[in-house]
Amino acid sequence: MLATSWCGAAELRLVMEDGGLRQNESKQTNEAGETWSVTRLSYLVSGVALKTKDGTWSEVPESVAWMNAATKREAAVFSEVPEGEYTALRFFVGLDEMENGRDPASRGPEHPLNPRLNGLHWSWQGGYIFLALEGMWSDASGKMSGYAYHLGRVPFRTEIVLEGAVKVEKATEVRVAMDVAQILKGVSFAKDGTATHAREGDALALNLKANLSRAFALKAVKAGKAVSEPKMVLGEKMPLSIGKGFPQPKLAADVILTKSRVELGRRLFADGRLSRDGTVSCASCHQANAGLSDARRFSVGVEGRIGDRNAMPLFNLAWKDSFFWDGRAASLRQQALMPIVDHREMDESLENVVTKLRDLEKEFAEAFGSPGVTAERIGLALEAFLMTLTSHDSKFDRSQRGEVKLSADEQRGFELFMMEREPRLGQMGADCFHCHGGALFTDHAFRNNGLAIGEDTGRHRVTGAALDKGAFATPSLRNIALTAPYMHDGRFTTLEQVLDHYSEGVQRTETLDPNLAKHPDGGLKLTAEEKRCVIAFLKTLTDGGLEGGMRKPE
Repeated sequence: MLATSWCGAAELRLVMEDGGLRQNESKQTNEAGETWSVTRLSYLVSGVALKTKDGTWSEVPESVAWMNAATKREAAVFSEVPEGEYTALRFFVGLDEMENGRDPASRGPEHPLNPRLNGLHWSWQGGYIFLALEGMWSDASGKMSGYAYHLGRVPFRTEIVLEGAVKVEKATEVRVAMDVAQILKGVSFAKDGTATHAREGDALALNLKANLSRAFALKAVKAGKAVSEPKMVLGEKMPLSIGKGFPQPKLAADVILTKSRVELGRRLFADGRLSRDGTVSCASCHQANAGLSDARRFSVGVEGRIGDRNAMPLFNLAWKDSFFWDGRAASLRQQALMPIVDHREMDESLENVVTKLRDLEKEFAEAFGSPGVTAERIGLALEAFLMTLTSHDSKFDRSQRGEVKLSADEQRGFELFMMEREPRLGQMGADCFHCHGGALFTDHAFRNNGLAIGEDTGRHRVTGAALDKGAFATPSLRNIALTAPYMHDGRFTTLEQVLDHYSEGVQRTETLDPNLAKHPDGGLKLTAEEKRCVIAFLKTLTDGGLEGGMRKPE
């Protein structure tokens, strides 16, 4: 029985503590003598309710939250919570059937169920991952491997009931402790398996669900401070060309995509005056016929200077939160200015660029509503233009709309792409979707994908975190047939070489992504036929409209 009426309303701050396993890189040993650690702990909470003294449950309205240990996202704030004294707290890890089946593209940019934000949607398979628990483990001999446990689908929604006094008044903070070791209690990675996707009847998944129901404890209840966070509007629309199924992006408040600003950015993108000697523009290294990337392994700057990373493609950037292979730029406007001052690229000062662009005073005034050429406005104009470069009209997209049909090989490749590789359960897919799932064909995370770690340690250069050694941004697979060479250093020239790497060439290191580390030494061991079909599917992701987006509209 539910109680849904009350005299006063309060604000409830729910804090989920997980012990910071990823932050302190702690390791634990299970009953089987296996040592394990956590690299990812991410889960969805819903259905928060409080038990009254008469035994009824008072539901907290709109109580959906996303928790993520890696980014220390551990709190959710709920308003309009009934004041009173309660005897228990209840919530679910996972979503009910209605929430799980709702179109994820309808979620606002900051909604906890926006796939761009949480990275927990199953994409074309439908529904969400309720709990993602991943990490590394080693047996008694010290041999290291990975595990990836994903619970999803409504039957694996897990109820958590925590008995204890909870007094809610005005602003109240409730702290709940999560014991990750309890989730893995009784599990042997070697015996029970290193991966699960909560298939029906999977004993490992059922064991994890049972353990999860006992993994939380009510820790503390205390008075808190009201949080003045603006309530997000569901279904907020953005002024972008967005493909079907694309999640809503989060744009800065001052992103203005007016025709005059976009056209100024388009002009600046092709202007060699951004470089010291006038020989290099943004378009020099981001060519339309190469998927807005560079067909050369390394781009060439002024005076023939060579970089050490392959230029990343420039489409669907509105959905990214950080830029460059190592994520060192926090915004697109910041990223757009950095090549100008880089000695190996344009080798110019922003002050000199501003001076050289004085002849565009009229265009800047029209784009920004007042006179003035500044470095900040150059970045904003380039950002506005780059935001308009979207890719969502490939053969695959048209097949999803029912306009064309994939060939037999392409369809088989899609199935392999979206299927996990779990020999324990007879699932023999190519396991691509963990990193490249969803309409964007990337989750924008940073991962060590099994390349030998050299002097360029990737994300580690920015964060200094040991777990980030060898981690680079996951690129989108859209237009992948156009964007050779591949990887951050352009070491592979063909898609065949890329598939060979994931099949036989993965290097096992301490920071290897668990979704790769869970497989045998070397990789997935794909057959020649499987590789051929996956590549056939990847070629359906080419969008012929990119080149047109670079040209000035008639």
